Amino acid sequence: MTIKAFPFNPFQENTYLVYDETKECLIIDPGCYTPQERDYLIEFIEDNDLKPVRLLNTHCHLDHICGNKFIAEKYGLKLEAHRAELPILAHAPQAASMYGFPMETSPEIEIFLDENDTIKFGKSSFQILFTPGHSPGSISFYSQKENFVIAGDVLFKQGIGRTDLPLGDYDTLIRSIKEKLFTLDKRTTVYSGHGPSTTVGYELVNNPFF
Repeated sequence: MTIKAFPFNPFQENTYLVYDETKECLIIDPGCYTPQERDYLIEFIEDNDLKPVRLLNTHCHLDHICGNKFIAEKYGLKLEAHRAELPILAHAPQAASMYGFPMETSPEIEIFLDENDTIKFGKSSFQILFTPGHSPGSISFYSQKENFVIAGDVLFKQGIGRTDLPLGDYDTLIRSIKEKLFTLDKRTTVYSGHGPSTTVGYELVNNPFF
């Protein structure tokens, strides 16, 4: 698999494209906000002859979903996320107005993802890890074969996701990281929702929250 990160919108959220040799492509957490960001994403997809086949959210905070409507309509895709994100998705327009961040309303979640589900595309697949705490339905996309995980805002390089947002819970987040991410191979690369990638082994030694 090839993974490409695009830091988008004022929150510098990492939008991820993941694709393999078949050119089938996942779009994860589309945060493309401005016309320029959307054009840039489309240009990359077209220049690499990619075919978007699934639209996935690790969670539904506004910075991770502000491109959902655009992507869903552009490529005819159904939104996939965890059922526990329904209240977060519903609250997003209100949260956006509080930040002075006008955004298009995301489509509803049409396909619900849960622990141990398999995300298939092309010749590749991910396992779903249920990693709540930052958000009640946060999920991570794990490839054991290629030794990486796309973890949204669960774990950052020397940091963790916020838990002071609605329905966040610090103890739940810490438990998710310890039980779902820190049990992976220490060489597993962690692609976060903001900032640079890291590894499980690095965070075990250097993350101040542990």
